This record gives sequence, C-alpha cells and structure tokens, in this order.
Amino acid sequence: GHKWGIEANRLITDVRETIAKFFNISNPSNIVFTHNGTEAINLGIKGLLNPGDHVITTSMEHNSVLRPLKALAKKGVETTVVRCSREGYLDPYKVQKAIKVNTRLIVTTHASNVTGTLLPIKDISCIAKDNGIFFMVDASQTAGTIMIDVQKLGIDMLACPGHKALLGPQGTGFLYIRDGIELTPLLEGGTGWSSELETQPENLPEKFESGTLNTPGIIGLGAGISFIKTERIEKIRKHEICLSTELTNRLNEFEEIELYGPESQEKKIGIVSFNIKGLNSLDVGFILDNVYNILVRAGLHCAPEAHKTIGTFPEGGVRISVGYFNTAEEIDLVSEAIKEIIRQV
Repeated sequence: GHKWGIEANRLITDVRETIAKFFNISNPSNIVFTHNGTEAINLGIKGLLNPGDHVITTSMEHNSVLRPLKALAKKGVETTVVRCSREGYLDPYKVQKAIKVNTRLIVTTHASNVTGTLLPIKDISCIAKDNGIFFMVDASQTAGTIMIDVQKLGIDMLACPGHKALLGPQGTGFLYIRDGIELTPLLEGGTGWSSELETQPENLPEKFESGTLNTPGIIGLGAGISFIKTERIEKIRKHEICLSTELTNRLNEFEEIELYGPESQEKKIGIVSFNIKGLNSLDVGFILDNVYNILVRAGLHCAPEAHKTIGTFPEGGVRISVGYFNTAEEIDLVSEAIKEIIRQV
C-alpha cells in the first residue's frame, strides 16, 4: 500500500491498542471493529452457535440479542430466557438452573437499556467458567461509564458500540474475542492482507474485518476513549449517579409518576424510566421534545421482554438518559417540565 494507506492502518492499530488497555485486553488483535454494537453481537452469537446448541439469556435483553437468537431458532439453536425481577435484577441461581448438557453460550446485557439495572456479570461468568460455557456481554449501556476489565470479569466476548458512553461517532463498534474461541465470519472478502488466499484468512482481526473500515470513525472512537481516561471513569460514574439520584428524588415527589428499576442508583446506570399515570408514554415523549426541547426516548426501547418483565408492555415507558455532559440545571428543567405536564392532565 501507499504511505497514506499505511498511515491510516497505523492509526487504526493505535486505537486497537487504546481499547485493549482500557478494557485490559492482553492482545489488541483480539479486537474486531464493527459498524455498531448490533453487528458485534451478531458476530459473536451467529459466529459461535451451531444447530443443536443451547444458549441462555435474560428477559432484560435488547432486540440486538433477542432477534439473532430468534433467527437461530429456525436453524436448531435452543434458547432459554431467564426471567428477571420487576426491578430488572437477575438471580444468578436461575442461570445455573437453566444450564443443559448442550449449553454453549450465556449472553447477557451488562445493564438494562430500559431500567438501567446492572446485572451480576461476575457471578454469571463464574457459573459459565465452572460449566465450560462461553460468556458474552453486551456492554452497550456501560462501556465508558463503568470500568470493565475482561480478565477480572472473566468475559469471553465483549460487544460494544462506539457512539454511546465511549463518546465515539456513529458507525463504530467492536467485538472482543478471547483467545481460543473459534467464530465463523459474517462476511468474507478483501481484508487488505493475504490477497493471494482464495479463502478468508484465519488470523485476527483480518478474519472478521472484510471491506473498508470506517477509519475516521475509529479514530474518533479512540479520541473518545482518551477523553474518558483523562477525565477518569470514576468521576464520570459519580457525576451520572449524582444527577440521576437528584432526578429520581424529584420525580418521587409526584404521586402521579411511576418509576421503574432499582431505587439504589449504585445498582444501576444513569437511566431514569417512568410513566405518568393517565398519559401514554409516546405522548409524554412528544411533549417533552416539541414543547420543552428535552430529548427522551419513549415506547418499548427495542426491548419488549424487558417491558414485559417490569409490567409496562405493550405501552412502554419514558426513558431519560443522564450523561456526563448533562448538568444540575438541566435536571431542574426536566423536573419543572414534567411538573407542568402533570398539572395539565
């Protein structure tokens, strides 16, 4: 390749190394870049599972996990969905009880995108390891706000989008694949290397990176992670807990509001989900957006099983996501807006 192509590849390699250090991944080549978290999840699930395999997941999963598993059911892959509590908590014992002789994979979200509830991934990884089962984590909601050490947590595959708390651009993501895990690629094609081969190269990451990578996006993802390291992830987490606690306390003052998820902010991420009694969640979301210029997500949040678990299906709920760049003043504005909406009911 020419010098600019070589330089672009060097920059991508630098980001791989940045990600590896951030998540305590020993070999940066085990990081495969994708276009988003959904692609990373699909690669892990579809690349690993074969007809006759059994997989365990939870009722708090996003459709990015549930739909690939539903598609694989047609090919003879069996799925057990472990039911969580109404607060979104997962009892690890239920995972243990769901194991069968043909269980090959346990895949769970790190935190619910509906309630923010943190799942006990360390406990689950121990169960998986004791039974010779692979363990995959969807870290879409936590990567960048909660420290994730793949070695300490015993994670075999970690799927992350780049555009959420990792502060990268849209169109970025990655899958970490532990040594010794053999996956089938979702795509075959040009990798920029080993062009003499008629078949897909076996070495990582080239095996799973066919086609042109999103070089500008990946560099932006690296910059986002560097910013997090500079600011310190503990500081980011503390800020989000502080704001979500304040918002939760404010909303708790209204008897017309029903809140979902854990009461303790330490057991969740910066998500506050609620409904106003007598109002449809989509209507509340529309009013907050168009009248108050407050951006929330209303409805089922691509997680219908989670809403069935917490009792909000099929109407869904209103989700406010608190981030590092939100302020105490904005919490005041949200609280006042919701107060006015309640008055008008």
